[in-house]
Amino acid sequence: MAGKLSIVFLLAFGLTALGCPLLIKKLRSLRFGQQIREDGPASHGAKSGTPTMGGAVFIPAAILALLVTAKAAAFLLGAILVTAGCSLIGFIDDYSKLALRQSLGLRARSKLLGQVLITLLLIFILVNSGLYSTAVMIPIFGVTLDLGPLYPVLLFLLILGFSNSVNLTDGIDGLAAGAASIAFIPFVVIALRSGSPEAALFSAALIGACLGFLLYNRHPARLFMGDTGSLGLGGALAATAVFLKAELFLVIIGGLFFIEALSVMGQVASFKLTGRRILLMSPLHHHFELKGWSEWKVVLVFWAAAAILALVGLLDYLRLGPAG
Repeated sequence: MAGKLSIVFLLAFGLTALGCPLLIKKLRSLRFGQQIREDGPASHGAKSGTPTMGGAVFIPAAILALLVTAKAAAFLLGAILVTAGCSLIGFIDDYSKLALRQSLGLRARSKLLGQVLITLLLIFILVNSGLYSTAVMIPIFGVTLDLGPLYPVLLFLLILGFSNSVNLTDGIDGLAAGAASIAFIPFVVIALRSGSPEAALFSAALIGACLGFLLYNRHPARLFMGDTGSLGLGGALAATAVFLKAELFLVIIGGLFFIEALSVMGQVASFKLTGRRILLMSPLHHHFELKGWSEWKVVLVFWAAAAILALVGLLDYLRLGPAG
């Protein structure tokens, strides 16, 4: 198994590393560059025009690596479809902004509809493969709850929440890609312990793709992942957790993304209720930028936090075991 994990990792890494320069060249010829928020940190102004939509390379690279090395399985089909579906939503959003010059991109209700359809597709695959179980384990406490008809709601919230939280985290060079690669590492271990080799290969492929992308996304970034990449990564994390029956453990393992999303919600709620902001700027990484931290310092500290949370989530899962 170690050999296959190495092959899928290296193949995804290599395909991404080779594909990114080609995409950068094409995007520059089309003048598809990142539009920087006017209300963002002033230091980000220099990033305007940097090619984006890097997810159009590393998501297909991971999928191709899997198709070459992994055997057909329900998990693989479901995880690939969820990842590709979320990435497609992101691609349409990116394309709307860059090619059609629609500053707001895809409408929120259109994104929600797409994510509902992806959730229904995931449920269909789970049911037809005999993997559908409404039991979920509560981390730390080890209590198993049967959500019954509320389980599909949890699936939708995981897909919606993590695709958007990875998107929110993707605001500094290398942060989201590095944090995602860290979050997938525990799932390799969990998959191997659970006897799910396809899940281990899937996670290893995403790690390789993210690290290959980091060659071009690290500071100063030559390519951004765009919604094409961030929504795809969030969907991939959600699908992996669902198939491994580690749904709520994802909140810890991918805790950095969860915290980033909470920082935005807290900022918005505080401003609407009190007229005051709890952070200098949200998401949280921008707050520390405005406190005077360099981008690299923010990224390294946040990667360290992501690693600690991933380790805590993994150890807790291994202690308690999966839900039945």
